[in-house]
Amino acid sequence: MPSAVYTKTGDKGQTSLYTGERVSKASLRVETYGTIDELQAVLGLARTEVHLDEVREIIYNVERNLWLLMSDIASLGKEPSITEENVVELEKIIDSFDERLEPLTKFIIPGDDKQSAYLHMARTVVRRAERALWRVVEAGEEVHDSNMRYLNRLSDLCYILARAESEL
Repeated sequence: MPSAVYTKTGDKGQTSLYTGERVSKASLRVETYGTIDELQAVLGLARTEVHLDEVREIIYNVERNLWLLMSDIASLGKEPSITEENVVELEKIIDSFDERLEPLTKFIIPGDDKQSAYLHMARTVVRRAERALWRVVEAGEEVHDSNMRYLNRLSDLCYILARAESEL
């Protein structure tokens, strides 16, 4: 017999974190990893449209890391899967593209091409996820510093990849 997609355990507004705790589906933590789930879908859409193979591969790797990030946020009392190494890797990618792009002389208005527009959309979803994670912190809940830094760098990465898709 195939396993069901539905579990019925969330029908009364509760869900389980990866570490087993039951929380409201309206909790800040659930809102945050739900926004990251949305981000992953937007990045998947961007990946279908980008023309640079290098950008496509980077997006795919980020999508894989987002599963780890969601796991970190949905877990209490565990060591982070997204570490400072992941943050440094994003910084290296950002720097390598920044060296190849012309200096900015004006604000960018998304929409000149589909590829960069999707990446700009991803950038705004990352920023929303980052704000949501800060609300978790401000509520006094545990959040790994590396997760905060990863989201912050990820919005910068989406921005630079959008520029690369338009300019390279």
